[in-house]
Amino acid sequence: MSTAQTIYALATPPGKSGVAVVRISGPRARDTLHDLGVSATVPPRVATLVRLTHGGQDIDQALALSFPAPHSFTGEDVLELHTHGSRAVIGTLLDALATLPGLRLAEPGEFARRAFLNDKFDLAQAEAIADLIDAETASQHAQALRQLGGGLTERVEALREKILEPLALLEAYIDFP
Repeated sequence: MSTAQTIYALATPPGKSGVAVVRISGPRARDTLHDLGVSATVPPRVATLVRLTHGGQDIDQALALSFPAPHSFTGEDVLELHTHGSRAVIGTLLDALATLPGLRLAEPGEFARRAFLNDKFDLAQAEAIADLIDAETASQHAQALRQLGGGLTERVEALREKILEPLALLEAYIDFP
């Protein structure tokens, strides 16, 4: 996997809905707006109403949010497009993105993998994202939030600290009987 590529994917469940979110991450994320016919500047972390077009065809009126690196989920430049959630709008937008140079469809979990590789969180927190998405009960939800907040990492680190001193003493005893 190359993080030099710009990836995109539907961030909301597929199907008909009121709103759909398409996330774009990588070096060409900001350029994607221009490629979709947007001439206005989208300030960081400010929802901006834009009209998306491609090949002379209107796609949708959408909210665009820009998250410059390193202050984004993945640690890269990220663009989110919040469109109407019809199958036609989603399909047209994804088809348009597929034609843009330097963009490709993200693999499952690739946004979280990039965040992990860019030290946005540790492996336990990365796995907590999947747990949070799959949570069906209040206790699963609470556990996933604790893990995402670093709870498991803190417990493991505390155990590691307890083990280090006896290990050092044991190694010293072996080396210097």
